[in-house]
Amino acid sequence: MARVFEEGRLAYGMQLPVQSQSTIYAEPWEASATAADLAEIARAADRSGFGYVATCDHVAIPRRLAGPMSTVWYDPVATLSFLAGVTERVRLLSHVAVLGLRHPLVSAKQYATLDHLSGGRLVLGVGAGHVREEFEVLGVDFARRGPVLDETLDALRAALGPEEYPEFEGELFSFRDLGQLPRPAQERIPVWVGGSSPAAVRRAAVRGDGWLPQGDPRDRLPAQIARIRALRAEAGVDGPFEVGAITEALYVGEPGWDTGRRTLTGKPEAIAESLREYGAIGVDQIQVRFRSRDRAELVDQITAFGAEVAPHLNG
Repeated sequence: MARVFEEGRLAYGMQLPVQSQSTIYAEPWEASATAADLAEIARAADRSGFGYVATCDHVAIPRRLAGPMSTVWYDPVATLSFLAGVTERVRLLSHVAVLGLRHPLVSAKQYATLDHLSGGRLVLGVGAGHVREEFEVLGVDFARRGPVLDETLDALRAALGPEEYPEFEGELFSFRDLGQLPRPAQERIPVWVGGSSPAAVRRAAVRGDGWLPQGDPRDRLPAQIARIRALRAEAGVDGPFEVGAITEALYVGEPGWDTGRRTLTGKPEAIAESLREYGAIGVDQIQVRFRSRDRAELVDQITAFGAEVAPHLNG
């Protein structure tokens, strides 16, 4: 299994706007944004050396959660496939796919095709999910979503492997003598596990090729990273493993408008100096998110980060 990013260097990627619009992070301008806006933002990230662009996954949002979450959640496979066609190098990350909502052969067909069409650019980020009604309407046991995800991941390892007729035998899923072409372009699809609960951290350590924390502040990351290393050693799991982090909101330069007191702003060198702390505590890739008032400002921020901040991340 090869690493996604070069060891010893802090890589950077971004969760795309527009495709998910929770009130926690969506900017007002996203409500009226179009596919053209999404494509131009992804192209800007591609040009600016971003390691990946990421999309979320929800099938349906119950009315009780529609206020804070909104109901705008693009399908990740459709969205990443669209973006694969308008970008050249940037990796395509599902952050995160709720795999337990689908049979593993359905997910394998979708993501193998995406990897094939994109020339091997998929990174499969996965998570257990948290919306009960979503599971119930699809006939999946919400209370057992952790064990369901564990077996789904094991089944997917087989179904996304090199064999035209993959085989798997488990408690929930079993298949053999069922062919699926095309195969993924990558010999092994990298799987990054999302979530910061003890169960999610254990799942990442034992079953994943990387970890995508969910909202851990900087001061909590060292203990989580140490836990992952201990769990991998205890389980006898070796090989490359990539640790992620979601940074504070960013704005390169002096905004001239209220970007919020927790937003990291200022000169590129100062921002890079702050972000280098992630690398120092053992993080391999950071997911950045920029404050913006329209698409043009966001594209400018992405471009400025790639040109002026990124060269100092590994200084």
